[in-house]
Amino acid sequence: MLHDLQGEAGMTPVVGMLYSAVKENSDRLRSITEGMSQEEIDYRGLDGHYNSAAQLIKHIMVVDLNWVYRVKGEPLPSSLQKQHGPMIDENNRLPMVTGVALEVLLAQYAEVMLWLKETCEKLVDADLDRVVTFGHENEKQATIRWGLWHMADHNRYHQAHINQLRKWYKQCKEGVYNEFDSHRSSHQR
Repeated sequence: MLHDLQGEAGMTPVVGMLYSAVKENSDRLRSITEGMSQEEIDYRGLDGHYNSAAQLIKHIMVVDLNWVYRVKGEPLPSSLQKQHGPMIDENNRLPMVTGVALEVLLAQYAEVMLWLKETCEKLVDADLDRVVTFGHENEKQATIRWGLWHMADHNRYHQAHINQLRKWYKQCKEGVYNEFDSHRSSHQR
């Protein structure tokens, strides 16, 4: 398999390359979560205080959904906000997600990726200079170019957390874990 960030067909060169980076990480998320049981997807780490893979996948999806609508230049519809929930809960934490099948979470994310592709097909490279607001209070500004890059980077960042959870889960099932690993990843909390 050849890895490359060739532009997506039907998109201008830079838009296509940035979309390809997001798509690559979306595909990678699917591959690193393959075969997770419901128990594993809901697992919250050695001490039960970390975000679960389910929470992280949902978070990635909600962040990307918000970015799709920023790129479109439209507010996120209240129906989608209601369906997928807030980015953070009243305690400034990722909302709890339990009992939701991996296939459901990934199908929801695939739908967001389809919307992103459709949106990117309508962009030209000059649109990447457009500035949008983001953040929990829309207090930050970024170009569309940065937003697309951020979608890929953010996804990959949380994939590291999911990989760590998978390692801990396996170690717990085997009855062995490395205490160093639990301290090293405490930033995930």
